[in-house]
Amino acid sequence: MVAIRPRKSLGQHFLTDRRVLQRILAAASLSSTDTVIEAGAGKGVLTQALAAAAGKVIAVEIDEALCAHLRRRLAAFPNVEPVCGDILSISPDELLTHAQASPPYVVVANLPYYIASAVLRHLLESARPPTRMIVMVQAEVGQSIAAPPGRMSLLSVGVQFYAQAKVLFYVPPRAFHPPPKVRSAVIRLDVRPEPAVAVDDRQAFFRLVHAGFAAPRKQLRNALALGLGIDPAAARSLLDAASIDPQRRAQTLSLDEWGCLYRAWRGNGCPCGQQ
Repeated sequence: MVAIRPRKSLGQHFLTDRRVLQRILAAASLSSTDTVIEAGAGKGVLTQALAAAAGKVIAVEIDEALCAHLRRRLAAFPNVEPVCGDILSISPDELLTHAQASPPYVVVANLPYYIASAVLRHLLESARPPTRMIVMVQAEVGQSIAAPPGRMSLLSVGVQFYAQAKVLFYVPPRAFHPPPKVRSAVIRLDVRPEPAVAVDDRQAFFRLVHAGFAAPRKQLRNALALGLGIDPAAARSLLDAASIDPQRRAQTLSLDEWGCLYRAWRGNGCPCGQQ
């Protein structure tokens, strides 16, 4: 059998620590009725453990050599459906249909660092998002995703708009082969039945959020002026309408405050009242 060598271009770091594997499985709380999508199945160590705990596992892997390896390794598991392809190019609906499975589904994965944020957006923004996600990401990314107001980022808002986020535990580099240069974090995302902020246009909402974080070290009146292409006086008026101090910075706003700011921007007032 040909040895599988990690490909640096795909950010491959294979989990080898069985204790970490067991902690991921415990966090996922799977039952025999669960369907699981695993993004970046790698050598199939996590996949095999998922197959023993879940009813159906859809293992997505972009590396063709690893796909062939997965098919050999998991041939004895009829409830595993290996899919060779780019998770960012395949919708959850397509994956479920291919595997003859139906929603709801759970995502459990050790995500390659370089596409982790994109994969989360792809799944959370899909027409049929998962009910929950247990995923391993770079520790700094996990902390950013779960950050409270005061330390929020564009990524925090983008994920928490769709899901409640929590860092479960950290994983040292020695748990992988080859070891990455940084720590990892396993996070849990419980997907909300409806987004945290009621908006009439999600694209417009995130355009506003992007504008607020256009210059995160600047006060909001200046960041919004830059991001929206308006003068600072107009930005201040917008913040006043949303009852938000124009001297604050984007990372201090809660999701509710972003909602107020959005409604003020769209001319619908701010039913949240004083912040």
